[in-house]
Order: sequence, then C-alpha cells, then structure tokens
Amino acid sequence: MDNYLSIYEFSKISGVESSKLRYWDEIGLFSPQIRNPDNNYRYYSLMQLLALHFVTVLSDLGLPLKTIAKLRNELEPDNLMELLDKQEQIMDMEMRSLRQRYSIIHARRELITFGRKIDETQILVQPKEEKNMIMWPPNEYREGDTFMEPLADFISRTKDYHINLSFPVGGYHENMDAFLKAPAHPACFFSIDPIGTHTQKAGNYMIGFARGYYGELGDMPERMVAYAKEHSLAFSGPVHTVYLLDEISTKEPSQYLAHSYVAVS
Repeated sequence: MDNYLSIYEFSKISGVESSKLRYWDEIGLFSPQIRNPDNNYRYYSLMQLLALHFVTVLSDLGLPLKTIAKLRNELEPDNLMELLDKQEQIMDMEMRSLRQRYSIIHARRELITFGRKIDETQILVQPKEEKNMIMWPPNEYREGDTFMEPLADFISRTKDYHINLSFPVGGYHENMDAFLKAPAHPACFFSIDPIGTHTQKAGNYMIGFARGYYGELGDMPERMVAYAKEHSLAFSGPVHTVYLLDEISTKEPSQYLAHSYVAVS
C-alpha cells in the first residue's frame, strides 16, 4: 500500500472531508482506487485527484449527485454545456428569491426598529426617503363593511397580480380629507415592494401613531390636523397607513402600532 493514500491522507490533500468521501463511495459516485482485502480500508491514488475535481466542481455548482454520476458516464462538452445552462437558470431564480427575501427582511426591520422607539401620543414631522410600492385595485365597500372585507377579497386573488404578501401592506387615502372622513376605509391597499412602479416621493412628512387592532386609529387623524394648524403646515398628497408592529412582530393585537403619514409644507 506504499504507493497509495489512506482516506485520511487523501482527504487532507484534496480538502474533501472523509465522511463525504465515504458517502460518495457508498452511492457509487467516487470510489477509492483499491480496498485492503484484510481490513477493507479505502486507499486512493494521486491521479484520482483529477476525477475528484470533476465531482467537486459540479457539486459546488449545486448539481445533484445523481446528475453528476450520469454525466461522468456521458461526459462531452455539449452535455456539460446543457447542464450548465440549466443550472444557471436555476441559480438566477434562486438569486431573485434571495434578493426578495432580503428586501422583505429590510422592510420589516425598518418598520419594527422605528416602532420600538416612538411614543404613540406624539406627532412627528421628518423626512422620508423615496419608496416603491405596488398599488392594489380600488376597494369596494358594501354597507357595514370594514376594511377587512375588501382586503380578504383581494388576498384571495393576489396570485393573479403576482403580489407577495410577505411585504408590509398598508392603506391608501387620496388626501387628508378622505382620511378624516373614513380612516378605516382606505381607497385601496398597497404593498411596500421594491419592484413596485408606484413611488412615494421623498420629502417632509407628518406622521401620526395609533395603537390597537387594524382600523382602530382612534383620534389620530384629528390630532394630525390639530398639529398642522398649530404649526402652520399644509397637507399635500395622499395619506399612507402602515403598521409598524403587527401580527408578525407582536402577539397582542391591542399592541399593534400603526403610523399614518402625509407630505406637508
């Protein structure tokens, strides 16, 4: 056995763990050059590093081991190119999915971080960055409806609109007058999604807060109007309402925290 390497030695040279070498041997993907008939120990040759490289490269690309084993028996440039093209498409989809998950994490963290440090009794005026959204179709309310009925109706059809409900969802009022009149009846809903084509412009915004279950905004609209009069501020554009703390971040519905914001000058 002097011309061969034990599995430990081969593992150390190749950088592939011994447990993985044993598994690949068991499934017939990559086997040792010989086995000692006395103790059944595995022994490898240095030349096998080339065969191992074939396996490790394709394995690192995420190709299934069965596919690698099949390709090894049918190895030609055209066959490899076909597999690489398919794997590239799979990886493109995976990267899109990862970017979307990252965006959801960023959006949720931003809301929770803000919600944990504010006093819901205060009114703030501060700058907001530009943000992309997906605007949903206009809501239709029947007598006695809360905002839940149109929301539930649309949620049942979100796949038709390719909307990811993991992003934060908010309510949209066309202006402050509409918000004052029916704060729990937004004209439509929207999701804070970076692929959205609707843009919330950057600028100074007045922000009001209310704690409680969905639609329970209390006197927040009136407090915002009173603050605007006291500080000679004029409302401009739509009112957006998004929950900073909701069922994703807090267990008790009474502790949900909404913030409504509207551009002011």
